[in-house]
Amino acid sequence: MIHPLQPEEKHIRLDPFEINMERNGLESRSRERKVGNWVWGIFAFFLISFFLVPAYLPGDSVPDLSGRANAIDYYSEDSWGNTQTEDGEKVGHNQSRHGLFSWGELDPYAAFIYAFGDLNCHNKEERSWEINGNQMPVCVRDIGIFLGLALGGFIFSRRGLNRWTLRDTFLSLFPDDKLESIYRNNHRTRAVVIIAIIFILPMALDGFTQMLTAYESNAMMRLLTGMPFGIFLGLFIGSSLSARASFFSNNAGSVILPSGSRFTMVAESEEE
Repeated sequence: MIHPLQPEEKHIRLDPFEINMERNGLESRSRERKVGNWVWGIFAFFLISFFLVPAYLPGDSVPDLSGRANAIDYYSEDSWGNTQTEDGEKVGHNQSRHGLFSWGELDPYAAFIYAFGDLNCHNKEERSWEINGNQMPVCVRDIGIFLGLALGGFIFSRRGLNRWTLRDTFLSLFPDDKLESIYRNNHRTRAVVIIAIIFILPMALDGFTQMLTAYESNAMMRLLTGMPFGIFLGLFIGSSLSARASFFSNNAGSVILPSGSRFTMVAESEEE
């Protein structure tokens, strides 16, 4: 019976001709660089568009909105958001007081960006910025998340390494000398979980505190708590798309890990 791969501590002596290899034992990290560039490029496109589209639309053409997350609310004048006539509800507001809005009537680029925001964000006006008198397609928290996603992808494009597994590829973003005790004691999963908690906890605390109490955070707090979550998500996406065993010819022992560790296949002895 074969157990999951576990790092085994061994000393590594590199051949002089292999001095130019990457820290993971491969000759190139071009795929990791490409993956990171795609991640930060895609999310940077959305981030820039969130500012650009309301800036070039006619002034005051996008009124205050208040919709639902994961739902289409403002496609046409007959859509859910435009038919709300009550103030003080948990979701939505009296849209007739602010003016009707239909992203289906915009040019294709603007329609795509506002449709994306309509589907993925609640679009609450009190939690969103305005540009040129137009409410932005997403709330401030989402601006922080997308900024973090772009930064996470950029960081991965510069530092990420394919190290066979998702968790080891993620940990490759940190200096090897800081990971020695983690690998020596095989605390890799614990390290990834702790890092995830550190990056996600600020947004979780801010969001749940608003939901459960009368506390209402300001725009800067939403931006600053959304950004770490986005950075972690961008790094995680880059790692998940880059961790590939096939690049090592399915030879786990050829992966170079911190602390001189190597992957080995551990066979379980069975008693007759």
